[in-house]
Amino acid sequence: MSYMAMYRRFRPARFEEVKGQDAIVTTLKNQIKAGRIGHAYLFCGTRGTGKTSIAKLFAKSVNCEHPVDGSPCMECASCRAIASGTSMNVIEIDAASNNGVDNIREIVDEVSYSPAEGRFKVYIIDEVHMLSTGAFNALLKTLEEPPSYVIFILATTEVNKIPVTILSRCQRYDFKRLTVEQIEERMREALRDAGETLQIEDRALRFIAKSADGAMRDAWSLLDQCLAFHFGQNLTYDRVLDVLGAVDTAVFSGLLRCVLKQDVTGCIRVLEEIVLQGRDLGQFVADFAWYLRNLLLVKTSGDDSEEVVDISSENLARLKEEAQMAETDAIMRYIRNFSELSAQIRFAGQKRILIEMALIRLCRPQMESREDTLLDRIRRLERVVEQMEGGVVPAAAVPLHNAVPATDTTAAAKKEALSRAVPEDVRRIVENWRGIAERASQPMKSYLKGAGLSLAGDNRLLIALEDGLASDYFAKDAGNREALEAMLSDFVHKTVEVEIRVVQSKAEFESSYVDLTQIIHTDIEEEA
Repeated sequence: MSYMAMYRRFRPARFEEVKGQDAIVTTLKNQIKAGRIGHAYLFCGTRGTGKTSIAKLFAKSVNCEHPVDGSPCMECASCRAIASGTSMNVIEIDAASNNGVDNIREIVDEVSYSPAEGRFKVYIIDEVHMLSTGAFNALLKTLEEPPSYVIFILATTEVNKIPVTILSRCQRYDFKRLTVEQIEERMREALRDAGETLQIEDRALRFIAKSADGAMRDAWSLLDQCLAFHFGQNLTYDRVLDVLGAVDTAVFSGLLRCVLKQDVTGCIRVLEEIVLQGRDLGQFVADFAWYLRNLLLVKTSGDDSEEVVDISSENLARLKEEAQMAETDAIMRYIRNFSELSAQIRFAGQKRILIEMALIRLCRPQMESREDTLLDRIRRLERVVEQMEGGVVPAAAVPLHNAVPATDTTAAAKKEALSRAVPEDVRRIVENWRGIAERASQPMKSYLKGAGLSLAGDNRLLIALEDGLASDYFAKDAGNREALEAMLSDFVHKTVEVEIRVVQSKAEFESSYVDLTQIIHTDIEEEA
């Protein structure tokens, strides 16, 4: 026997197995038990929410010889025939391919014949909104006054395209999208009842349920795809991410922290890794927007965040930490940018470029003219002022849009004021930096020669090192840093404290810090 897809294999056989449509199931079961069965039903809702499944269950129930509480017994000849698709009493029609007047006229002609066995003939017309105007008109009279043994069930995903004349003749039922919990529960029950011994991580099954976006059929299809790719292996969370082209939440956390630090280079590097891993960029944008949504809810809900955000305790702790790092208005701006990007990227030819532009806008609020960027820009200026008060003047923060260029006199006055603020011991170290570096042993000597020198808070010496071996040498071993401070202290005969900063390149240092070597060497030349 050929393999049957999971969404067909695990289609609900009883009303009790249907998840997420309790009101509809209860109403239909009560109609069957009371014998108050209508002649025309309209099932509306998004894909995979159970419209066709409930229509088939209803057809079985009304023809069942021994119904149990409104559900089919699944044992009588009628139930078995309908389940196997051989019953002449249930006629399924795909209106997408049978949408003409002639197709409907055939149905109208067949309606006049009573069922050979059973009580009712049930016509299930799927995607009924695809019928032409003439086909709808041909169906009107029969739909309004069909024979007593005929039931029409119309299913559609776009109810707005159905004429009002059809709507007024049907009992309308709106199917809701299923929640993640309902999808996950149904999948567990079905796999357990079928005796499946599949090894699936809880995180993996929950991610599949979330990715289904409220559609039970999509969830089964995704699980089928993942099991086929990793046939005979345990289905882990990481393997599901690989198959579906999704991104782990830890990557979103790293990207968000780069945005909060306004680190454009870091953001581009994270995006580069995602591209190299072959992830779907459209899915990445949608998932990152959802991550930002969770961050906003955690930020605004306070102690009740566990009730409004459905994530693991580990991810919730990480979100709470990030919520303290970001302002509410900034998060809302991020969400707006990525929501707009999600609509644009669907039809874009260069998706990566669009994402890079969006990330740069998040890191550089001064590039936008909208009102919701003003607070970010003000906070950026406040940070610049704080750094200047501490003795560190980010060079990139000095020029403003449409600012009048400073005169030579003003620039000289600023340089002189800054030069006076440099302590004497720090000045001596900077003036003799090459000689000091020569005294050090390898590999410290090479790292110090390529370092940038600036002034940190409390008049401490700031040493900027490029990210990599140089920064790791001092960051991972506190003894190396202590040895450097001891060497500098011996040179000036004072206690010297240094602050190590990591930069991506020399250009980043020059754009973010004041280079003391340029200022102090210039002063020496002027005195000479």
